[in-house]
Amino acid sequence: MKDASPTRSETIRLPRVATPRHRGAALADRLPGLALAAAVALVATVLGRLAPVIGGPVIGIVLGVLVAVLARPGDRMRPGIAFAGRGVLQTAVVVLGAQLSLGQVLRVGVGSLPVMVVSLAACLTAAYFIGRRLGVVRDLRTLIGVGTGICGASAIAAVTPIIGAAEAEVAYAVSTIFVFNVAAVLAFPVLGHLLDMSQHAFGLFAGTAVNDMSSVVAAATTYGSGAADYAVVVKLARTLLIIPICLGLAALARRRTRLADGGAAGSGQELPGPVRVGRLVPWFLAGFLVLAAVNTAGLIPSTAHGPLSTLAVFLITVALSAIGLSTQPSKLRRAGAAPLLLGGCLWLVVSVTSLATQYLVDHL
Repeated sequence: MKDASPTRSETIRLPRVATPRHRGAALADRLPGLALAAAVALVATVLGRLAPVIGGPVIGIVLGVLVAVLARPGDRMRPGIAFAGRGVLQTAVVVLGAQLSLGQVLRVGVGSLPVMVVSLAACLTAAYFIGRRLGVVRDLRTLIGVGTGICGASAIAAVTPIIGAAEAEVAYAVSTIFVFNVAAVLAFPVLGHLLDMSQHAFGLFAGTAVNDMSSVVAAATTYGSGAADYAVVVKLARTLLIIPICLGLAALARRRTRLADGGAAGSGQELPGPVRVGRLVPWFLAGFLVLAAVNTAGLIPSTAHGPLSTLAVFLITVALSAIGLSTQPSKLRRAGAAPLLLGGCLWLVVSVTSLATQYLVDHL
């Protein structure tokens, strides 16, 4: 008699429910890596107090890279390191909102628009022409362009399914962005002091010229608390530019697909799906605005601002330490010279455009 139970190919897979036990297991998986990132951050914080010009976040990312290269944390550490590098950083951004008012957020966001838009336009234009000149394939130069011009790995993740980029191209783009994130954290505060930039000016520069939120916060926090508050608002406003960019890329992808089809309905090539705008808005932006609204209403006492600022800086240091710990030199080597060269060119284009536009706007 034939067994009535389903075969391996016929087994019905039910959706996995996030039970408390599963959540507990996920937390247990994250603890080792999270503890390692926190330990590196503690050392970095102590060293940062001894060298306040450099600061804890910068020291954290350098120590993290050294530990990653010398000790090579194993797979057991990766879930916690990944969570610290993303989730902890996003929490820090939300905490920073408790020190600002909605009026400040609106003024900074609107005031920074000319620099943001010009810098992004220059970056995407340069990505197209320089990328073609270097022989970088279309999807890879698009990923590096949006990653450099908007919000690093987050922009790359948002754009990848729209243009159908290959996994290897995504890895190359993220690796390239990572290199220049670290370079920005180390070089920009020094450049700001050489140019004698104010806290306001450096915050605008960091918010528009550094590509990833973690590096924006690290560079600006090293420069000063005023620069950090300003840079975070600018960066969050800049992050929203991913919405029109994704919509535009989706339209281009559909157009290319139709041209490839030659108008035939049965070619078998699937058109890209619609872009869900709500998914492009990060949750921590909403959290940041909620805390800013709470602070605007006077519900957060002024005596709490100092401790909250200290907490935010430590969380940033934990996140930057984790980003350093996640360094994988083998991936950087596999990326090759052309993507790194393109990333370097775009980094310079955005930096120079940001400074030049800020200078022109201030002197008009």
